[in-house]
Amino acid sequence: MAGLFSRFNDKTTVLPDIIPNHIAFIMDGNGRWAKKRGLPRSAGHSAGAAAFKKVIEYCYDAEVKTITVYAFSTENWKRSEDEIKGIVSLLDEYLDDCIHEEYKKNIRVRFLGDQSKFGKELAEKITESERVTEKNQYNLNIALNYGGRDELCRAFRLLQEKGITAPTEEDISSVLYTTPTGDPDIIVRTGGEMRISNFLLWQSAYSEFYFTDTLWPDLGKQEIHSILHKYAKTHRRFGGV
Repeated sequence: MAGLFSRFNDKTTVLPDIIPNHIAFIMDGNGRWAKKRGLPRSAGHSAGAAAFKKVIEYCYDAEVKTITVYAFSTENWKRSEDEIKGIVSLLDEYLDDCIHEEYKKNIRVRFLGDQSKFGKELAEKITESERVTEKNQYNLNIALNYGGRDELCRAFRLLQEKGITAPTEEDISSVLYTTPTGDPDIIVRTGGEMRISNFLLWQSAYSEFYFTDTLWPDLGKQEIHSILHKYAKTHRRFGGV
């Protein structure tokens, strides 16, 4: 896939030999980014949406096969109605891009979480974006109205419906939203906070973590490059030696 976006294809950027198969991002800091500039929070979310598109391009051009992003949590409903409307509006715009453009980039879009609260029109766009990209090779998981605890409750309900009352680790892993794409190799959180905020609780058991003070809208190619090099130097033991 080298050269899909050509962001890393220049003489000044050397990628490491080991590239994570799956990177997950906790996209934090949009509101603080706006506040620092005396702007409304909506401006921060718009800047964050632009950064999202660039970061996705950087990662796929570096041949990362799967990206998962934490777009809207089950707890984000506590925010103001205006802020939620702004976030949903940006999502609506992105879904139009997915339907008309993302499939051309060989990216398969999947949504993690319960999207029923977003209304019929948006739900139809979500379904359509997943349909038109379903044959693409590279994966983009968008966690939307997602919570790790909620996902585990859902998994246990599904297993109970199957008659599995003493589930194994393999059973639980088989009914998670991320089952088709697997667990993340590394989870990146921007914005300076050092917690995972109910994100991929089961899947992150052996993930590497990268915390940065950089606010999400400011995350750029050079720091992505640094993250990839840091990951390449990590010896992942998975409990072994």
